[in-house]
Amino acid sequence: MAVLVSDTSVIIDLERGTLLDDLFRLPFEFAVPDLLFRRELAGALGDRLIALGLRVEELTSVELTRATTVRRDRKELSTPDTFAFAIAEGRQWPLLTGDGGLRRLAAECHVAFHGVLWICDQLETGSHVPRPRLHAGLTALSSHPRCRLPAAEVRHRLDRYAE
Repeated sequence: MAVLVSDTSVIIDLERGTLLDDLFRLPFEFAVPDLLFRRELAGALGDRLIALGLRVEELTSVELTRATTVRRDRKELSTPDTFAFAIAEGRQWPLLTGDGGLRRLAAECHVAFHGVLWICDQLETGSHVPRPRLHAGLTALSSHPRCRLPAAEVRHRLDRYAE
């Protein structure tokens, strides 16, 4: 089973769209670095994620060195983001992120990556989440003031889910 390494933005976005439980019904495993979990997810949300099946991964010494180097070179990335990148790169696991800087780095380093809209596509085809529910979730997510999803892509999916 494929493992996807997530940053916090994807998890928060799916939570806003009430699609988080559905994520864990997909035929993938999901992981986050231990530092990211402790700093950004610990508490009620983190407990819920663990219960759903989230894996919390420790970096190897090689991955930690890579994360440190990336953090020094890419000031726009947070330390938890560099930890997620280092795990994805080192273990050749795809990265789930909505962060533009992290996506650029992944592309430059030939690390596979996906975002929330890809997850929505997987939910539509892989776990058979009804389109009206996807429409409601993506509407809620895209109307949030901190949403950074591409408007044209969102409209395209909303149109498709409304059919």
